[in-house]
Amino acid sequence: MPRIAVIPGDGIGHEVLAEGIRVLRHLDGQADLDLQFEHLDYGADRYLREGLTITPEEMQSLGDDYDAIYLGALGDPRVPSNVHAKDILLGMRFQLDLYINLRPVKLLDARYCPLKNRGPEDMCFTVFRENTEGLYTGVGGQFKRGTPDEVAIEAEINTRKGVERIIRAAFEFARERGLKRLCMSDKSNAMKHGHDLWQRVFKAIGSEYPEVQTRHLFIDVLTMEMVRAPDSFDVIVTNNLFGDIVTDLGAQLQGGIGLAASGNIHPGKVAMFEPVHGSAPDIAGKGIANPLAAVLSAGMMLGWLGHPELEARVEAAVRACLEADQVTPELGGTLSTSAVGDAVIAALS
Repeated sequence: MPRIAVIPGDGIGHEVLAEGIRVLRHLDGQADLDLQFEHLDYGADRYLREGLTITPEEMQSLGDDYDAIYLGALGDPRVPSNVHAKDILLGMRFQLDLYINLRPVKLLDARYCPLKNRGPEDMCFTVFRENTEGLYTGVGGQFKRGTPDEVAIEAEINTRKGVERIIRAAFEFARERGLKRLCMSDKSNAMKHGHDLWQRVFKAIGSEYPEVQTRHLFIDVLTMEMVRAPDSFDVIVTNNLFGDIVTDLGAQLQGGIGLAASGNIHPGKVAMFEPVHGSAPDIAGKGIANPLAAVLSAGMMLGWLGHPELEARVEAAVRACLEADQVTPELGGTLSTSAVGDAVIAALS
């Protein structure tokens, strides 16, 4: 009886997650998964109403009481500091130790790729972004703030444990799926301390996986190669900041951020799945938000829960909708958010 915490969040998060839930319930009815959903109101409305983002007890419950978390989007102009988004989203990543940010880059319809003469066979790789260290830990400070002599320091954290586990997870993923090429990206030519650690760990762990061809690219070269030769990648592993950047580039290559799904994972623990687009308050409530990234994220969640065949079915249904132009205006179609959900369910049926 898998328990899923549903956090629609803000803006279009409510609309797109509603369609993802419909898809999950449809598959639940077909495959008798016995999914249990609990909707949680963590987001801007609650923060404005009660002054709460998420309590320590609620965060603990997410880790202890659920098999997966399904997140919509966080961010609301009524909360300019976005403190609630930081506390909830980054809080889950750091406090639940979801060290793998898993981002598939898969082109489902060649018409949506901005590159010339590229098709689905050229654009199919997965990025492993380290999710709990790097430059996003908030370690640093400011001295003489607001004066001409101000100093601001942002410290990058790289631990042996953190680097080793994300690199090993990428190698295990490649081995389990029979993928032959794994690329690690850093900036060790300029960042000689932290990224030397990435170099040494990558070489050491790579020696344990002789069947996987290893490759290293500096981050600037990686971004160029993703555009020039996306077909040269199977798996990419990199740090938190670089992973944040290259996964958004990958999202555009596969057709836009409205088609980008993600997982935040710690094997053996609760995992969180979310579309990577924002809350888009400018279109919230208009019924035109693209729900396909949320649907694909729901598919990823099913795969994580032990049903890879259902994940494949969800992906095939989304592909069918794209090919039939059953999409929202964002992708050049005319359907509403709920009508796209209808189309996905029809494709699944």
